[in-house]
Amino acid sequence: MTERVRVAVLAGGPSAEHEVSLQSAQAVLDALPRDLYEPVAVIIDRQGRWPVELRRELADVVFPVLHGPFGEDGVVQGHLQTLGIPYVGCGVMASAVAMNKVAMRRTFLAEDIPVTPHVWFTEHEWRTTTGYRGLVKSLDWPMYVKPANMGSSIGISRVTSMEELRAGVDLALAYDRVVIVEQGVTAREVICGVLGGYDTPEASVPGELIVPGDWLDYEAKYLSQAEIAIIPAVLPERVAEDVRELALRAFRAIGGYGLSRVDFLYEEDMGRLYVLEINTMPGFTSRSVYARAWAASGVPYPDLLSRLIDLAFARSGS
Repeated sequence: MTERVRVAVLAGGPSAEHEVSLQSAQAVLDALPRDLYEPVAVIIDRQGRWPVELRRELADVVFPVLHGPFGEDGVVQGHLQTLGIPYVGCGVMASAVAMNKVAMRRTFLAEDIPVTPHVWFTEHEWRTTTGYRGLVKSLDWPMYVKPANMGSSIGISRVTSMEELRAGVDLALAYDRVVIVEQGVTAREVICGVLGGYDTPEASVPGELIVPGDWLDYEAKYLSQAEIAIIPAVLPERVAEDVRELALRAFRAIGGYGLSRVDFLYEEDMGRLYVLEINTMPGFTSRSVYARAWAASGVPYPDLLSRLIDLAFARSGS
């Protein structure tokens, strides 16, 4: 009998997305085919303490199912590289760029990838300005206020007045010292999964998020049992192909590897697509839209896990 591959599933961590990470990790642990893999759960606590020191004797490969700062921003990826252990997903640079909404947009603009109008400023600039409106004067209401480094819709506000803007910025600053403010647009929210290496990544069928209010917040994504997506999305074939092409361009722009989920805004009346963001470790349960998009593309969840692990070994030359 072939010896099983030891997979350390890394989860938890000190970010505000700790609980989401645990849900994703449990799904991975449950779905890894036991005839091929020997999974080991490694849960980092909320203070960032590891229960065990990772080393090659413990794991052949690491599956970091970590969301948000510390786990999705290149910090853990760099640590794993110093240990010389193969790991699933994007490397240090791609993770860092994708996690920072300002750096991500700069990268997309340099590659002529369409993004919504936006501005950004630091906490110091906000606290010392004599006119808040001046910082966002190029944008119209409504706007979306976000911390530059956070995911899972945490710390985000939709604002339609100066009073709401001030409250939204204060909320965002509780999570990061840099805030980005985006122009709101009336659009459908579309997603596309990317899977593969540096040279020949593939794009899944697009999906469309079901937005119950003005936007899909944390509660709707992770706490509600209501359906959150239509997969495949009902789109004209030309638009679906544009989504897939832009998803691959966004993935290549950040130097992505392994997996990413690319989120879009589709202005149907104008026929215009914007890349909203790229997530290098999206929600990863079998119910998550990334996994469902690949299932609809002919890659069921257990096979998706196996392909990601194979990619981790391929990058390391193992």
